[in-house]
Amino acid sequence: MSNNITSVRQHLLDTLADLRNTKRPMEVDRARAIADVARVLVDTAKVEVEYIKATDMSASGFLQPDEQDLPPGIVSIRQHRLGGAKS
Repeated sequence: MSNNITSVRQHLLDTLADLRNTKRPMEVDRARAIADVARVLVDTAKVEVEYIKATDMSASGFLQPDEQDLPPGIVSIRQHRLGGAKS
């Protein structure tokens, strides 16, 4: 299993589906624990974005999409950063 934003989203969607399963629903406490971990991931991503801004970096390796998640025919991603006034 890869650790990227796509897999995180899939786990959360799977958790939602398990909660909605009327025949074998997931325990609420377990779903709450999953949601808490997801919340921490989001909080750490926010901190990382602020760090990138403060250090004028262009990217980071946190939860990057896998190359295999690209649509067919797309072999790479090029990111561009707009310049501008710094706050």
